Amino acid sequence: MHFALVYSRARIGIDAPLITIEVHLSNGLPAFSIVGLPEASVRESRERVRSALLNAGFEFPNRRMTVNLAPADIPKEGSRFDLAIAVGILAASGQLRCKDLSPWEFVGELGLTSELRRIDASLPAAIQCEKAGRQLVLPTDNAAEIFDFAPDTLIPVQSLGDTVATLQGQQRIATDLRRPQAENETAAPDFGDIVGQHSARRALEIAASGSHNLLFSGPPGTGKTLMASRLPSILPTLSRDELLETSSIYSVSGDHFSYRQQRPFRNPHHTASAVSLVGGGNQARPGEVSLAHGGVLFLDELPEYPRKVLDVLREPLEAGEITIARANLKVRYPARFQLIAAMNPCPCGYHKDPLHECRCTPDQVQRYRSRISGPLLDRIDLFVHVPRLPPGSLQQAATGESSAAIRDRVLAARERQLARAGCCNAQLTVSALRTTCALNSACSELLLKAEAKLGLSPRAQHRVIKVARTIADLDHSDSIALKHLSEALTYRQMPT
Repeated sequence: MHFALVYSRARIGIDAPLITIEVHLSNGLPAFSIVGLPEASVRESRERVRSALLNAGFEFPNRRMTVNLAPADIPKEGSRFDLAIAVGILAASGQLRCKDLSPWEFVGELGLTSELRRIDASLPAAIQCEKAGRQLVLPTDNAAEIFDFAPDTLIPVQSLGDTVATLQGQQRIATDLRRPQAENETAAPDFGDIVGQHSARRALEIAASGSHNLLFSGPPGTGKTLMASRLPSILPTLSRDELLETSSIYSVSGDHFSYRQQRPFRNPHHTASAVSLVGGGNQARPGEVSLAHGGVLFLDELPEYPRKVLDVLREPLEAGEITIARANLKVRYPARFQLIAAMNPCPCGYHKDPLHECRCTPDQVQRYRSRISGPLLDRIDLFVHVPRLPPGSLQQAATGESSAAIRDRVLAARERQLARAGCCNAQLTVSALRTTCALNSACSELLLKAEAKLGLSPRAQHRVIKVARTIADLDHSDSIALKHLSEALTYRQMPT
C-alpha cells in the first residue's frame, strides 16, 4: 500500500476544523511536496519530519512523496501537522503496521531527534476530537491542560517512536495527567485592606453584581487601582462552560493559563496598541479583550491611551465578541468582559483638589478629557468620583467589610438575575429589559426628567435601568423602586 490517510486539526480562532492528510508514494525522482494551502512553517515540516524519521530508526522513503492537506481552502499554519505527516509517511511506506488510522487524530511538533514538543491551541482540538468520537495523539506536555476537559480522548506521547509503538499496541505510555497546582493561583487581594471610600466600594459591589462597566475618577493616590484589583475577589467563580471557553482562548494565545476557576483580570499598559487590545497580527491571535473574556479588563490612566485605541473597544463592549477579518478567512473570538477604568481629572491630577493647586488651564483639562470619546463613555454604566481621604485616615485600622461578606451578596444577586433572565443584568437585551425591568409611574417620571437634564441617550437610559435592576436585586426587591432608580442616576454623570 502506497497511500495513507491521517486526521489532524487546524487552528482558526478557538475553532479546530478537521484536516485530512493524504500521503501518496509514487515512482519517480525522489521528492517531497506538501500541497493544500500550507504556510511557510508547514512547508518547513519536510526537514523536521525527515530528520525525525531517521533519528527514530525508521527509513525515509527514497521515492516521490506528495502530502495533501485537505480541504485546500483552509489556511494551514504552524508546526502542529508534523506528527500527522510523519505517521502518514510511515503508514504509506509500510513501516507502521496499523491497518486503520481512522480512530485517531494527531497533532504535535517534531524535533529533529523525533521528540514531540508542545503546541498551541491543543484544547480546542481535543474538544472537537472528542465530539467526533476519536482519540487525540498529542505531546505529553499538552496533556495536563486538556485532562480536566477531555480526559478520555487523550493519548499523550513523548516521541515519534512512542507513537508508533502505541498505535501498534506494543505499549501504552504511562503518564501522570493530573493537572499541577498553578503557582499563580493565589487568593485575590481582599476588600478588607481598603480604608474608607465607602461610595466607591458600594459602586464596585453593584458593578460586580450586574457585570456593569465602571469608571473611577479622582486625584492620584486615592485608591482607584487598589480597589479595581480587589474586584476579582468578589466575583463568582467561572462555571464549567465559561472555564472551557476561557481556557480555549488562552490555549490558542500560547499563554498557557493555569486553567483555574478564578476570573481573568487583565491590566494592559496604556501604550498598548489597538491590535494588542482586540487581537490580530499574522496569526490572528486573541487580544486583551478576549483574554479578559468572562472576567475584568482594567484600563488604568484611561485618557493616556490613544483615542483610536480606545474606540476599538466600542464594538466588543456591545457585541461580546470580536471578529478579525483577513483576505482568506475570518476569525471570531469571544470578548464578553467587564470594563473597569480609572483616570485623573486633569493632566496634573489635582483639578478641584482642596490640598493641591491645579497647574492645568481649562483648555488643557478639556483636551485631556476629550481623549475619551462620547460613544465609549456612553457604554459605561457607573461613573464614580474617588476623593482624597481625610488626613490621618491611613493610621486608622481598616474597618470595611471583607471580600467574603461582599461576595455573598454578589452571588445572591446574580442568582436572582440568572433565575429571572438567564444572564447578568448588563447583558439584558432591549426586549428582555421591557419584560424584566418594568418601571412604575414614579420611576418613569424621574427617568424622563433625568433624560432632559442629563441629556441621556436611549442607550444610557437602558443602562440606568439595568443598574437600577441590579440595585433592586441587592435589595432583594422584585421590582425597581424609586430609591433604586435614584441611586442608579447618581452614578450616571461623569465627575467634573
